[in-house]
Amino acid sequence: MHTIHRGGFVSRELEAHVMQPHWLYIATFANGVHKVGTAADTRKWGRLAEQGAICAHYVARAEDGKVIRVLEDSVTEQLQVRQAVRSSAKAAALALPIDTDRIDAATTALAARVRTMIEPAIDEVTYRVVDEPWRTAGFRDLASGNRLAYPLDITTGTHGFTVDACIGQAAVVRLNDRVTMKERTPDEDASFVVDLHELKGRRVTFGDYTSELPAVQSALF
Repeated sequence: MHTIHRGGFVSRELEAHVMQPHWLYIATFANGVHKVGTAADTRKWGRLAEQGAICAHYVARAEDGKVIRVLEDSVTEQLQVRQAVRSSAKAAALALPIDTDRIDAATTALAARVRTMIEPAIDEVTYRVVDEPWRTAGFRDLASGNRLAYPLDITTGTHGFTVDACIGQAAVVRLNDRVTMKERTPDEDASFVVDLHELKGRRVTFGDYTSELPAVQSALF
């Protein structure tokens, strides 16, 4: 689907999906890494949420996805903005202090550069530049709070926690009251970041489980 604008055979179903209105966006993750991406009109807001972005700007809209994908490639080629960010990197960054003001400002500045770069000619009718910001729920709250990387291998054993929030495929969780710890955490109110992407393709059994954690330390820098 992401190479359909470069030619080649596609099914009628895929063609129909790509030829609906699409949006171009600049998204930023907790580690400050930017990504350029596309979203179909029907999934405009859900797309950013499932990507795990913490803030973003929509920068263009076109009547079909081929035009938007050409613009996406142009942004990558001219501004060196990547088109993918690893799930593990997104989750790991959520366990570190986040300067939301700096990330917000950087995203706004990059989005402005992209709009200038793709500004259509007077006779261009296939797309238009837009300026629509987006932020994840509780964006400002990410600058505070004590979040730690979950120190156990989520793909094996038993784990006991309650999910407070999801940012993309990463979950911010609280440990169950019955959790056992070899040493107490520096902050008993600390929450943990779990990369749920690692559970893809695995069977999960729900139940009354606990987590036995090693000693952990808050991120200081």
